[in-house]
Amino acid sequence: MKKLIQRLTVFVVNLIDLLVDKLKQGAVLLLLVLSACSSFLEEIPDNRVSLDDLDKAAQLMTNAYSDASYAFTDWMSDDFTYTIGTTLRPSHQQMYVWEEPFSDPNEQDTPAFFWYQTYTAISHANEVLNIIDELEIDESDIPYRDAIKGEALLARAYGHFMLVNLFSEDNWILKNGSGLGVPYIETPETEFLVEYERPSVNKTYEEIEDDLKLGLELVDDSFYSNSGKYHFTKNAALAFASRYYLFTGDFIRCLQYSNELLGSNPGAFVRDMTSEEFRAAKSSTTGYPQLYSSPDLPSNLMLMRKISLVQRTDFAYGIDRNDYGSLFASNVFDDATDERENPAWVKGQNALYPVRYESLFERSSINSNVGTPYHIALAFRGEEVLLNRVECNIQLGNNDEAIADLQVLSDRRYSGDDVVLSMELLRDFYPSTWTDFTILYEYLILERQKEFIAQGMRWFDLKRFQVPVQHLGPDGSVIAELEADDPRKVLQIPTSAQEVGGLEPNER
Repeated sequence: MKKLIQRLTVFVVNLIDLLVDKLKQGAVLLLLVLSACSSFLEEIPDNRVSLDDLDKAAQLMTNAYSDASYAFTDWMSDDFTYTIGTTLRPSHQQMYVWEEPFSDPNEQDTPAFFWYQTYTAISHANEVLNIIDELEIDESDIPYRDAIKGEALLARAYGHFMLVNLFSEDNWILKNGSGLGVPYIETPETEFLVEYERPSVNKTYEEIEDDLKLGLELVDDSFYSNSGKYHFTKNAALAFASRYYLFTGDFIRCLQYSNELLGSNPGAFVRDMTSEEFRAAKSSTTGYPQLYSSPDLPSNLMLMRKISLVQRTDFAYGIDRNDYGSLFASNVFDDATDERENPAWVKGQNALYPVRYESLFERSSINSNVGTPYHIALAFRGEEVLLNRVECNIQLGNNDEAIADLQVLSDRRYSGDDVVLSMELLRDFYPSTWTDFTILYEYLILERQKEFIAQGMRWFDLKRFQVPVQHLGPDGSVIAELEADDPRKVLQIPTSAQEVGGLEPNER
């Protein structure tokens, strides 16, 4: 009997150890999905170095930018159509008809992957901010410390800004930010399986603004070498401020920060796609995206590496060939060519995909055929700030200033003998019953659609401007519709964040 009891005791102890081990593994995974923070194990942020000096803190900041692409939102937009002859995963087909994808958090190009990777990036920024003011440094290093702190604040603000604009109600102006926002994580986690509450959108935006404003004060470009465009510089921070205040409907401050960046020479921040350099690059489907996303272009304010397959021509959805041609043929100038239309890849049997991303691949080892697909995305660009300024001037009744900025863009997008824009020309192009305000806004929205096509930006405009969407099936019939103010325009909180983090789901 004694031996039997001993054996049972050993068995029970081993069983408990096994269950605890499994529970820990599962809990760690679920916690990472919510906030990507393993500080409850009291491990250092990158499991290799202790953040005990400024250089290490600066090095960790390279991980404070989410490597998840939000370009998957294009598949839900009015630009993209059902594509025959490409690989369509279940998650793609679910997102195409605005259903919640039942995807693993590790499946790239999904809402859950974006949530997971972005909170991971935020956790790295928080690790830096947690120690940055406690480091013993020489007085001469204070500017360096402040620059790192400024970048960390901006990265944390940007991560939360993207999350709240995807996973929370838009129409912030109309609803006064009363909808559910996203948790604003400001400190490294020190407890196991933390539960969160969702503050209001208004509260989330206030937290973002606090970090953004202080980050703008502290960020300093002088401490970057070579890779500055992959970090928050002063110009990138101004572009972020321009977008933030546009989305919150504060047109005065959006105009302020847009002016601070663009100054009196906005053309310096707009790539010239009518130039010989760009037109010559069209013959190369690798050279063109390399030029388009080059850190040497003044228009490219911040670049980010994105783990993604959206750039692949055999993957997911594309733009209907006829719709693509019609979009770029729609312009107010006679006999002008919109240089944004080409080059474009053929995608599947019925679609096209504009050449914007270079399809890149990082091998897991030198001789391996396995690795990580990625592209370089433009997080912020001068053209966006220019169009933000146009929108502000339209809202404020400054039509001449809006047309002047639209002319700057037209000069660098349309090739032809006469590309001079005027209010008279726009009135002739649109219905005679429309007001100048409506005409200018419609033209702005059209230019934004062309400028940012297939780069994940259209979804935010569909939300802001309450545009309805219809999606077609393979036979050309309508299979799904999205209303102007459809609640499905707000992505659903990932299941793991609901179940483990206690987050309230979005309404459906």
